[in-house]
Amino acid sequence: MAAEPLKTLFYPFEAEALPLPRKDARVLFLGAEPGFRLPAGFEAALHLVQGFRPHFRTLQASGYAVAPRAEGTGFELALVLAGRHRGQNELRIADAIERTVPGGLIAVAGGKEDGIDSLRKRINALASLEGHLPKHHGVAFWFRRTGTEAAATLRAGNPDLVVDGGFKTAPGMFSFDRVDAGSKLLAAHLPGDLKGNVADFCAGWGYLAAEVTERSPGISGLDLYEADFEALEAARLNVHAAAVEPRFFWTDLLTETVERRYDAIVMNPPFHSGRAAESGIGAGMIRAASKALRPGGRLFMVANRQLPYEQVLSAAFASHAEIARDGMFKVFSARR
Repeated sequence: MAAEPLKTLFYPFEAEALPLPRKDARVLFLGAEPGFRLPAGFEAALHLVQGFRPHFRTLQASGYAVAPRAEGTGFELALVLAGRHRGQNELRIADAIERTVPGGLIAVAGGKEDGIDSLRKRINALASLEGHLPKHHGVAFWFRRTGTEAAATLRAGNPDLVVDGGFKTAPGMFSFDRVDAGSKLLAAHLPGDLKGNVADFCAGWGYLAAEVTERSPGISGLDLYEADFEALEAARLNVHAAAVEPRFFWTDLLTETVERRYDAIVMNPPFHSGRAAESGIGAGMIRAASKALRPGGRLFMVANRQLPYEQVLSAAFASHAEIARDGMFKVFSARR
């Protein structure tokens, strides 16, 4: 079953509040997620944009044309699925405005708990809305492209950031406005003598990988794995090593095989799917790290204190120990 915001997005077409696009129309779908169902008669070609690797792969496997980043212009219709990150939502709408034809339709939808009403009011102040409809615990709204002034305003309100003196980030990335406290705790307890090939699993915009290069100049290889395309692109700007050339892999570590073997892996794994906490994600990352380490290789990872990772560490590694803890996080070292 499609998630409710996806159903909300297509409801105006089902309710005939909006006309179906022509069969030969080009439709841009920003933030597309798996599970959507097109209304009867919606036959226009969809150009999907999704930078989260698991969603990307599912959409691609379903036969859709999908890219991790928006490409091209001249779209007659743009659909925007809004999520929890206000800045990311506004930048997607700016993208939609810039890539549609003059007079092109832009339809946006999201859940009420994710702030869609405030987003609707914000956009209405910049570009007069033609209409809106509530449905499925969310709201869809739409407007026409009359120029690019609204897009410029939205971009000006959501500039790229520079965090902690030099890390480039952008809205929508994990911990985009500060260094995550868990990652800081892990970095503070990394050994300074890591050698050989090292990987950063769930690398985000590159903080831990950068710390590894600072603390362990003797490494011979550094690979970053991340499911968020934009975060990985930021990491390319943020991670530099004097002795090695970092490599970057846009990868879903839970379903895609890691080919290279490592002497050490650092990791701050995610544990949320949407709003729900799922310790199974971190457990899967631990198993993936074990498979990617050479015999005797070491894992260094941080986790929220309440997450029960000790059992999976025992099953996947020859030994493990908690090496640090504060009020929120615990740091583990494990040996393959």
